[in-house]
Amino acid sequence: MSRAYYCDLIEDFLLRSPDEILGTLSRSSPFAVETTQRNAWMEQVVVLKSTLRHDLGKGKVYFEYAVPRLGKRIDVLVLLDHVVFVLEFKVGETQFLSGAKDQVWDYAVDLKNFHETSHDKAIAPILIATGAEIGFSVIATSARDDGVLQPLHAASDQIRGVMDHVLQFCDGPAINPLVWDGGGYHPTPTIVEAAMALYGGHSVTDISRNDASAINLGRTTDAISEVIRSSQAQSTKSICLVTGVPGAGKTLVGLNIATQHTSKEAVDHAVFLSGNGPLVSILREALTRDKVRREAEAGRRMKKGEAMSEVKLFIQNVHHYRDECLIDTERPPIEHVAIFDEAQRAWNLEQTASFMLRKKQKADFNQSEPEFLISCLNRHKDWAVVVCLVGGGQEINTGEAGIEEWIAALQRSFPEWHVHISPRLHEVEYGAGRVLEQLKHKSNVHFNSDLHLDVSMRSFRAEHVSALVKNILDINTHEIKEFLTELADRYPIVLTRNLTKAKAWLRAQARGTERYGMVVSSQAQRLKPHAIDVKSPMDPIHWFLDGKDDVRSSYYLEDVATEFHVQGLEVDWACVVWDADFRFAESGWQHHSFVGCKWQHIHKAERQGYLKNAYRVLLTRARQGMVLVVPQGSEEDPTRSPAFYDPTFNYLRSIGIREI
Repeated sequence: MSRAYYCDLIEDFLLRSPDEILGTLSRSSPFAVETTQRNAWMEQVVVLKSTLRHDLGKGKVYFEYAVPRLGKRIDVLVLLDHVVFVLEFKVGETQFLSGAKDQVWDYAVDLKNFHETSHDKAIAPILIATGAEIGFSVIATSARDDGVLQPLHAASDQIRGVMDHVLQFCDGPAINPLVWDGGGYHPTPTIVEAAMALYGGHSVTDISRNDASAINLGRTTDAISEVIRSSQAQSTKSICLVTGVPGAGKTLVGLNIATQHTSKEAVDHAVFLSGNGPLVSILREALTRDKVRREAEAGRRMKKGEAMSEVKLFIQNVHHYRDECLIDTERPPIEHVAIFDEAQRAWNLEQTASFMLRKKQKADFNQSEPEFLISCLNRHKDWAVVVCLVGGGQEINTGEAGIEEWIAALQRSFPEWHVHISPRLHEVEYGAGRVLEQLKHKSNVHFNSDLHLDVSMRSFRAEHVSALVKNILDINTHEIKEFLTELADRYPIVLTRNLTKAKAWLRAQARGTERYGMVVSSQAQRLKPHAIDVKSPMDPIHWFLDGKDDVRSSYYLEDVATEFHVQGLEVDWACVVWDADFRFAESGWQHHSFVGCKWQHIHKAERQGYLKNAYRVLLTRARQGMVLVVPQGSEEDPTRSPAFYDPTFNYLRSIGIREI
């Protein structure tokens, strides 16, 4: 199936009439074609015929070429000799706007990263303003130097000249259109991009990699779907415990299951639940904006509030879901399937009881959050399925029970439930080993290796970043150097003591709308001299979703996000600013909290674990690379003594992280 509305060899394109091409484009569009769109297509066809009429070389032309990860289409893509040209037309525009430049650059980078027969090709993005008298183009590579040129500008009558210069600038063998067409498209979307694509009707296989080095997310989805199907058929209640390394796609799997069961009227209606407030808010806002946009493109007007109401049925805050179930403790929820993201963060009995007493005036509440949530689904008389998405080593806040409490709750109160478990729950990061020993001989416990995702999908350039971070935090120096060597060319990690230099490095690396931002620990309270205040309010929706022209966005590098804002989310490029809360010493990591006017040691093992996990979260947020900033400190400031920072910097440099 063609990814373009119209495609043809250049020689055949030149022979066909503009009306014939326009007819093919119109028939291929799934939406009613407005007059403005027909006129834009006609102008593009006429301009391209003029540009290509004197043969520059052999090749093929594509109109409206799909880019599923971005949910958009390339206006025109031309394979010409040894170069892939990506053309973005702004019909009638007299200026070359920065947003349009980013748009065409995004398309080119997407092809380079995710279209397998474009990996080794030169790709030239060209922005065309048809109303401009003249464009200005300097042919240059980007900081990545991977064959994607920086965006070029052209007026309509300059396209041929720009193409000719690019063909002379770039080297490589001629592209065979038949071979190029056969290349697979294996994107690795951000969680926001994935949610929009899934909610828009794409399947997980449309928007995820399936190459040999990555886990097939479809297998995990299929395993959960089979549990849902069999539970419904046999009128049983089941729980699935899905594990995975940071960025492996646990949330993506959960969203995929939820989108497959979104009808409120269906008996297998599902809800995606998360206690991660920023994640819920960001996904809801992104899906709402995208829903309004897609409806507008289809010629229908939808108010934002109407779209948000639909989205709220699909994604809910787990605490609001819990409160709704407290209103009537006998009535089952409308959903038979509940998917709990970051299930390890559910509250233990002490934290839940304290909250219920303080906020709900319910004394003597005797259930942990996992036990209460299971009990809500247990109210169904026939069947129910709970899906727990579990991250290892990611508990970052007081009262988080970890996965052990889910299993203990089943043992205590719901022994008849069928338990489907990843065998990797035995590993130390998940903290469930003791309870699993009690379960392993029970007939209703089923181990399934498909319920574990062990390859990070977040860092599409380097799948083993999470393993590197684990070794850095565990101070396994030999393993660290091996990982850094393997990652060096594909996933840059650099080190500096200068925040200004770090910001410049980020801006130089990012192309198009690739998102970059600063992240810090929520305990990093002595970065104020660097204009970083973790107590200053920031809005995660603006930070993650808004563009370069919004001072509240991550692009401005003014507001910082903490582990609580970014857990479960990601940016393309991250600046991790390392404060004295988590500092290196000869004896290992030291843990501190800033109280009053000085640092105090954290002695409680549980709180030490939270702080270590906070840095684990921060160091695994970047998809393409990161810069680590360890400040110099100040001899004049006893709260920022260089002795607090120098050992950390020296450790990171000694393991092989390159200083800039």
